[in-house]
Amino acid sequence: MRKIRILTGDRPTGRLHIGHYFGSLKTRLEMQEKEEYEPYILIADVQALTDNFNNPEKVRKNVLEVATDYLAIGIDPNKTTIYIQSMIPEVAELTVFYSNLVTIARLKRNPTVKTEIAQKKEIFGESVTYGFLGYPVNQAADITAFEGELVPVGEDQEPLIEQCREIVRKFNSIYGNVLVEPKAVLSSTKRIKGLDGNEKMGKSLGNAIYLSDSEDEITRKVMGAVTDPGRIKKDDLGNPDICMVAYYHNLFSTKNEIETICQECREGRRGCVACKKQLAKNIIETLRPIREKRAYYEEHPELVEQILLEGTKKAQLVARETMKKVKKAMQLDYFEEEKK
Repeated sequence: MRKIRILTGDRPTGRLHIGHYFGSLKTRLEMQEKEEYEPYILIADVQALTDNFNNPEKVRKNVLEVATDYLAIGIDPNKTTIYIQSMIPEVAELTVFYSNLVTIARLKRNPTVKTEIAQKKEIFGESVTYGFLGYPVNQAADITAFEGELVPVGEDQEPLIEQCREIVRKFNSIYGNVLVEPKAVLSSTKRIKGLDGNEKMGKSLGNAIYLSDSEDEITRKVMGAVTDPGRIKKDDLGNPDICMVAYYHNLFSTKNEIETICQECREGRRGCVACKKQLAKNIIETLRPIREKRAYYEEHPELVEQILLEGTKKAQLVARETMKKVKKAMQLDYFEEEKK
């Protein structure tokens, strides 16, 4: 019985943080353990270059960092194939083919792309590059090269999956029913806010707790988190609804702890320092197994490299089979008869 193929991944622009963990990594771990699924995870270095083209060293270094994070959280290479995007030439080839099926106007209307372009004014100014504007086309090639049926994403990425579905429908309407139309699998957890209250936790915003952070780093970051601005003294009545520390307690503390914390905060019986110290302790204990496992792989980088190499080889075989079907449908399968 053919398993349902899952395709997901991350850009290697930095280590992974708790936003990634709650947003998509937990879903990947759950799906990995189900017999009916065959997961593929790509490290999207080509996509990372669309806005880091002038810093290739950063992208290259973080390929290994992201792979190490995957293994540290429990991604099992015996169950999940981890591979490097740039080592799958069929993805680049598909990107070229698909670029004929999407208009510039449609790419500009993609809400995810519009938001990201606005956030990257310091890179692009008023004129975005062809590569960045067209990265949803490249993403569609990633998904369809592996006949990905399910794509775990956050809500903000859903427009990209819809763009992929449009490309698949357009391709199939012209060349025949060749490509698989994917479905988005949305995380049950909404996007995690940053420690500063920003709606987005990001590598470039300096408001993230990384899965690999040390105990001291976690404590330092938590002690600097934004609290109720109206609460000046310890015995002032607080409002946990507008406090980022209370927000994070909802992620890392037990139900009884949360109820006690919120009640004492509202009654002015618990100060922000004590609340932050307890949160830091809970985060440290939650991430401890991940940090310990990560330390092992950091001491054995050759194991991470071997896992990436083997995963990429397996991924290459799958992508080649997809490309054969695509080229046959597009009547680009020249001299195939002579090869038989």
